[in-house]
Amino acid sequence: MDTLAILDRLVGFATVSRDPNRPLIDFVRGFLAGHGIESEIVEAEDGRKANLFATIGPKDRPGVMLSGHTDVVPVEGQNWSHDPFRLRVADGHAYGRGAADMKGFVASALALAARAATRKLETPLHLAFSHDEEIGCVGVRSLIDRLASRPLRPKLAIIGEPTSMAIATGHKGKLAARATCCGVTGHSALAPNALNAIHLACDFVGALRGLQGEIERDGPRDGDYDIPYTTLHAGRIEGGTALNIVPERCTVDFEIRNVAEDDPEAILTRLMDEAAALVAAQRARFPQADIGFERLNDYPGLATPASSEVVAFLRGILDQSALRKVAFGTEGGLFSQRLGIPVLVCGPGSMEQGHKADEFIALDQLAACDRMMDRLLGRIAA
Repeated sequence: MDTLAILDRLVGFATVSRDPNRPLIDFVRGFLAGHGIESEIVEAEDGRKANLFATIGPKDRPGVMLSGHTDVVPVEGQNWSHDPFRLRVADGHAYGRGAADMKGFVASALALAARAATRKLETPLHLAFSHDEEIGCVGVRSLIDRLASRPLRPKLAIIGEPTSMAIATGHKGKLAARATCCGVTGHSALAPNALNAIHLACDFVGALRGLQGEIERDGPRDGDYDIPYTTLHAGRIEGGTALNIVPERCTVDFEIRNVAEDDPEAILTRLMDEAAALVAAQRARFPQADIGFERLNDYPGLATPASSEVVAFLRGILDQSALRKVAFGTEGGLFSQRLGIPVLVCGPGSMEQGHKADEFIALDQLAACDRMMDRLLGRIAA
């Protein structure tokens, strides 16, 4: 099977993060087995989802790892012109959910695996396919734990997120949290006698925005990013039961996306201090006043030096040599931080086409990725 035929099969699995990815993983395992390649499955607790790891070539030395996630974002509420889980090829594009983000790369990696299985490799080729990346790089952590327990680890990881085949050396870290604001309920006709949790939440959002302004003005900057500073963002607020009831509870979900020079923990502590000051101003009248915090998810940023040997290696097998940093997060920071291996992000397609109706990948991008794979095979073959 060539890359496009494999992509057709992969898109056909509706691996939205809330749903199982096992049918896709079982297909990949069978595909690899058909080429004499053994693979290892790392299951989630309920068995509905799994990661897959495979090695082609010698197992007594570190190799090059190609890594991608198999889950995709939902299609509900999007105006697709065709079935999103059936690949459609037209006008030089392949359309389907996940075509760009990032089953195109996974398909190219599998096509490479089939070719590599017929060659004697001096350096092994590793494949690492994960689940639940789209909800915060959750699923890959169990696979990383498994790899971390082994004496041999990959010497390079290429994360195939869509970069239009440019080399991305970095991305921001992310910390997602929830602030739960607690007030005192009452009848809205007597609202001043109660403490409105939504108002308290709005005060917290105001503090968050104030800190964002301070960071934008005085914080560290990295000009390689479209937004060169750390960002704070409130993405969801929920509170209240009826218009004539003063709400006693309101939650604010927010995130911190930090450049490497910023410490997200320090920023979160600063926000918690701001919240404590807001609560202290209310405690004399309302002892029940409170703002509590819950960490929802986090993953580290990625910062691979542009001067590193792995950058020179990847440049040597690409059609272009452009370097960039990407606005979106990847699993790369986890591989780098927890395994101590150099990581680069490079894959076909553009995130401009991801996460939206009629998602597509250009066929010339798939071809460029296949050329990179062929050159990689040339480098690692004996």
